[in-house]
Parts: sequence; C-alpha cells; structure tokens
Amino acid sequence: MEVKIYTTQNCVFCKKTKEFFKEHSITYKEIDVGKDVKAAKEMIDKSGQMGVPVIEVDDEILIGFDKPALIKALKIKA
Repeated sequence: MEVKIYTTQNCVFCKKTKEFFKEHSITYKEIDVGKDVKAAKEMIDKSGQMGVPVIEVDDEILIGFDKPALIKALKIKA
C-alpha cells in the first residue's frame, strides 16, 4: 500500500493526519506543496482541491482529515 500526504508547514489538519498515521504505524510519503510548485499542481490535478491535506492511498484520493475514510482506505481494524 502506497500512502502520500500533500501538506503545508502550518496546516493543523495535516499534523493531525500525520499523528493518526503514526498511531497506526502507517508509512507515508509527505509532499510539502508550499515548497514544491510542481507537486502542488499534481495535487490539484489529482484532487481538484487547493486545500490540504490531500491524502492518496494507492489510487484513492481523500480530502482533509476524515478519520472514518482513512480507517476504511487504510484497512485499519477498529
């Protein structure tokens, strides 16, 4: 399973998402769209969103810190 999170440095919900990943031992690649214009365009093209976090789990795109959607996409046992 490949997990990417598009973030910015001051995003509170990005921090919450990364804490959630850590709690559940999820390995992920963080992409700071505040520093990488090409990555920001890629994120917008994939999600249609300019806001962060945008989370990509394999080919599924999740917008924001949506715990139930993350649990389902990451197949986390409750």
